Amino acid sequence: MNGRGLRWAGYAIAMAAVAFAVVLASRFGADPGLVDSPLLGEPAPEFTLAPLEGGEAISLADLDGEIVVVNFFASWCLECRKEHEALTATADAFADRGVTFVHIGYQESPPASLDYLAVVGRSPAAVYLADPGSRTAIAYGVFGIPETFFIDEDGEVVGKIIGESDAMTLGATIDAIKRGEKPGQSVTGDTQQRPDA
Repeated sequence: MNGRGLRWAGYAIAMAAVAFAVVLASRFGADPGLVDSPLLGEPAPEFTLAPLEGGEAISLADLDGEIVVVNFFASWCLECRKEHEALTATADAFADRGVTFVHIGYQESPPASLDYLAVVGRSPAAVYLADPGSRTAIAYGVFGIPETFFIDEDGEVVGKIIGESDAMTLGATIDAIKRGEKPGQSVTGDTQQRPDA
């Protein structure tokens, strides 16, 4: 190949490298919240977890036939703190309507979660569970918190909120499920992946 051909080959390689870099940057820098959860429309991953304070384990199967709202939280999560009152109020409001709120501690010890709940309060209608090794969070594909999943009476994941939720959104989502709708995923704010994030 002559000098001119080598130059053109070099240009072609450089252009291909630039195009590849653009594709990589657009994919790896993307917000994972913009991609719908693969769980939507699928059976909810089963779990059997002990309450934060210990005692008899509770499984998702125990709640069969109910709408289940699964919220992952941690004491170090600012957005979790902001949404907590709305979650508690909504759990209380739907307590006698076939809806159970399940709060699962994320990447922290049960005592840390209990200390947090002692400050911010708890709903007597909700259950608060520990997730040793984050196995349940992994099964649900939790990337950052808060994340809230909605499971219908048939055990299918039909909705998800990424970020801070509010009482209006929570209530409207539950009402939609009761009407037989599948609300899908919404991104309402930021999430944290770990305490120092």
